[in-house]
Amino acid sequence: MSPVRAPLLLLALFLPALADAGALPPDVDAFVRDRDACDHFRGEPFEGESPEQVQRREFIRESVEIYCPGTDRRLAALKRRHRDDPGIMKVLGAYEAKIGL
Repeated sequence: MSPVRAPLLLLALFLPALADAGALPPDVDAFVRDRDACDHFRGEPFEGESPEQVQRREFIRESVEIYCPGTDRRLAALKRRHRDDPGIMKVLGAYEAKIGL
């Protein structure tokens, strides 16, 4: 399993319960949505040279540019801000600390 997909699977196990209970503060919820989209597009295949594949590659590249920049910094800030909340730290701990985008 790719390292990008692992956090998504982990979150799928416990994030719905947290979200349903309203347990995620807005800053964490926004990060989770952005980073999940980022990780999704980072894990998408984009090979090939057909017109459809070239168009898909451009869509993936644009999506990564939208969702990924700054998430390393945001994750670090959220971990500092919520360091005393074990539930939120568990959610945040499922993400790679440095994706470099």
